[in-house]
Amino acid sequence: MPHCVILYTPNVDAMTDMGGLCRSLADAMLTVLDEAGKQVFPTGGTRVLAYPAAHYAVADGKGDYAFVYVNVRMGTGRSDAVKQKAGDTLLEVVKKHFAQVFDQNLIGITVQVDESPGQVYDAKHSTLHPLFNK
Repeated sequence: MPHCVILYTPNVDAMTDMGGLCRSLADAMLTVLDEAGKQVFPTGGTRVLAYPAAHYAVADGKGDYAFVYVNVRMGTGRSDAVKQKAGDTLLEVVKKHFAQVFDQNLIGITVQVDESPGQVYDAKHSTLHPLFNK
């Protein structure tokens, strides 16, 4: 179930390597462990997808402002400490990735971790999970 979706203003593409950010976030997600030392985000279910906005408006529109929204959705049942750790881990990856961008551009970044509450239906069919569940 772990998904990380990045929505961003298309001007960000000229500022940084979004594919590289996706890989860095996926790698970081795989390092997050719960209190029992178990991997929080299963390898076969970890996905990071990035989408530039087709249309956007940021702030007062008087500059070429940029914005990046990173949303991680995880299944229910994790402790608040684990959710905090996941968010902090991913925020550090994002901050490191955008360090030089912040020095040269006006950009806002939000990292948000959501829990998938009250799922009514959640079906999966994958050949990825068996590959990593050996």
